Amino acid sequence: MSETPSKAPSSAPVGVDTTTASIARVYDAALNGKDNFEVDRLVLQQVAQAAPEVNDLAWSNRKFLQRACQFLADQGGIKQFLDCGSGLPTAENTHQIVQRLDTESRVVYVDNDPVVLAHGRALLEENGFTHFAAADIFKPEEVLAHETVRGQLDFDQPVGLLHVGTLHHYLGEDGPEMMRAFIDALAPGSFVAIAHFFDPETPEHSELARRMEELFLHSPMGSGRFRTRSEIRALVPGMEIMPPGPDAPADVELCDRWWPTGPRLRPLNQAEHCIAALVARKP
Repeated sequence: MSETPSKAPSSAPVGVDTTTASIARVYDAALNGKDNFEVDRLVLQQVAQAAPEVNDLAWSNRKFLQRACQFLADQGGIKQFLDCGSGLPTAENTHQIVQRLDTESRVVYVDNDPVVLAHGRALLEENGFTHFAAADIFKPEEVLAHETVRGQLDFDQPVGLLHVGTLHHYLGEDGPEMMRAFIDALAPGSFVAIAHFFDPETPEHSELARRMEELFLHSPMGSGRFRTRSEIRALVPGMEIMPPGPDAPADVELCDRWWPTGPRLRPLNQAEHCIAALVARKP
């Protein structure tokens, strides 16, 4: 929930439907942003019936993005990033993280939400290495053919492809095939980072995951699949999954446990057990 629910925008950009929830605006509400409407906050209120900590799904997702970008830019040596489903700007966006390590790292954000597009135009003015493309992130051929993507990123060199907090909104059963189209376009040495709603397939959390899924799917947003470890793993066909921590097997891991920045002093809550991540490298 936003801390200031009464301060939703009084007017919306042209083309914005304020009667239907937007994925980007729901995330914005969960992160205590102000670019959301009552219908977006209603989604969180509905899912909170099953998981009062539902907002922590967004926070776990966001914190993983920050750590993954740091890893890709530092250890992975990635200098160009394709961030699919950029969402609304908040603290510590992709370009801010990676350009601290290399001011000339190139970042292309991709989204097609009208509110995000309005903010994306403002991002273009931040520096010459940050760009925005309006495209459907679940249509790889459209993204990869976009003139801004092609003009700013060199696909003969490694790219960091980010699908963080996006693929659980893809309801088709052909997710691995859709992702393969992206992966096939990447040069060897490229990385893919994914964060995804998660069914841990454990007695204590699987029922909650399925209940949240049902509420998301029947909310004004209408999307939110909680996939299993094997289903998430299948989204990076042919890639080498990175270990998520010291001495950990290379596999999908909870977002909050993927190379955390320090020791954990409180246990994970129920919602935090239901969002997972991976980073994978193309051989």
